[in-house]
Amino acid sequence: MSAMNLPDDFTRQMYALLGENEYKAFMEALDENAPVSVRLNKWKAGTCSGSRRVAWCDHAYYLGERPSFTFDPLFHAGCYYVQEASSMFVGYVIRQLVSRPSLVLDLCAAPGGKTTDVLDALPEGSFLVSNEVIKSRARVLSENVTKWGAANVAVTNSSPEDFGGSGIMFDVVIVDAPCSGEGMFRKDAASVAEWSPASADYCSGRQKKIIADVWDCLKPGGLLIYSTCTYNIKENEDVADWMAEEFGAEPVEISVGPDWNIGGNLKPGSAANVYRFMPHRTKGEGFTLSAVRKTGEPVSGGSVRVPGKGRKRDSGSRAVPGMARDWCVAPERLDFFVSGNSVYAIGREHAPLAAALREKFNVLQQGICVGEQKGRDLIPAQSLALSRLIDRNAFACAELDYDDAVRYLRKEGLVLDDGVPGGFVLVTFEGKPLGFVKHLGTRANNLYPAEWKIKSGFVPSEYVRVCR
Repeated sequence: MSAMNLPDDFTRQMYALLGENEYKAFMEALDENAPVSVRLNKWKAGTCSGSRRVAWCDHAYYLGERPSFTFDPLFHAGCYYVQEASSMFVGYVIRQLVSRPSLVLDLCAAPGGKTTDVLDALPEGSFLVSNEVIKSRARVLSENVTKWGAANVAVTNSSPEDFGGSGIMFDVVIVDAPCSGEGMFRKDAASVAEWSPASADYCSGRQKKIIADVWDCLKPGGLLIYSTCTYNIKENEDVADWMAEEFGAEPVEISVGPDWNIGGNLKPGSAANVYRFMPHRTKGEGFTLSAVRKTGEPVSGGSVRVPGKGRKRDSGSRAVPGMARDWCVAPERLDFFVSGNSVYAIGREHAPLAAALREKFNVLQQGICVGEQKGRDLIPAQSLALSRLIDRNAFACAELDYDDAVRYLRKEGLVLDDGVPGGFVLVTFEGKPLGFVKHLGTRANNLYPAEWKIKSGFVPSEYVRVCR
């Protein structure tokens, strides 16, 4: 996209913010191709083909070109996430500012890049509630969280107001707010067409409302991390200053590398600590972050209130099939419950919270779905295959070559080797689980989720490896 096609109001805004010399460098950067970056799942992948590491994320790399991720089985196995490098700064902030087990809310979490980054950044014993208000986006979020394989997470599809009045208190709230999207202009032409000065005004009001809706669920002494993928002051410094004026929020300083070239506060007279990523300064897209702390005496220990009347209780008290426990490592550390036809496993220390969440919110998933009950049978779930809880010794395994792995991901039929026993079989690619089949001897029924299957008829000429 040529920077010459940008709206005049936007270019005037950026000239006023940056000054003549920096404005010129900024506009030249917008005419360059956007960098491609991936973040490895530290539980699944060891190395990456990228040669340059993202400075603020030890397990993230820039790629020289954009391969066809759709046809990489290791992408579907959750070995890495394709994420814009600047937004990985949220995980860096968590690592720096959160040092003890915490209850965290990622309020506007879809499609899941920041959520999966935060899951890796949190101290052991923490729990993350990953929420998305738009139902279709919440399903995408749930898929990406499932592929990441962590059990200390719940995915919800609820409104900010639901959290503010829930009585559940969080140590950290992350608001990656809906914004005017200026930082995505060189990647997304549609965001350019939708932008106007009025959209920035509208977004600023919406962002303040979202924060006001959830402020009461942040513990005294708790941390709120606010971010946008836009440059203007109205959606960044003005919102941070408003939090200080409205709630007495205290700005939090974040230590950054001097060679990272992260910009700061651009509003004269503002006391907010603002960290602004600009494409002519850092290798990434536009992104702005500020963190504030809620005043008051910090609350220690759990603060989850017992759920009251309201939502109908699910069937968590129903008997759990014994094989669900057999399929998981260290089942004595897990709490198993039934919701609908699904059997879930979650860490015992998080079971009371999980019950409270089911009472208060529209929960799409919690912990790991171990299996689906069909009559007297328990069918192992896709989330179990991709999780850190699976006991691989509980299943026969079949290693697939690249062509068969792609067939599996297209939900096509497979013929396994003669030596593979009948029953549920875990299929892998380069040792990484992809999912389950039910081996019937002459053929294998593909149990890959229909909604996840590769639909493209394109056939890549070669397999471009991103990680191992």
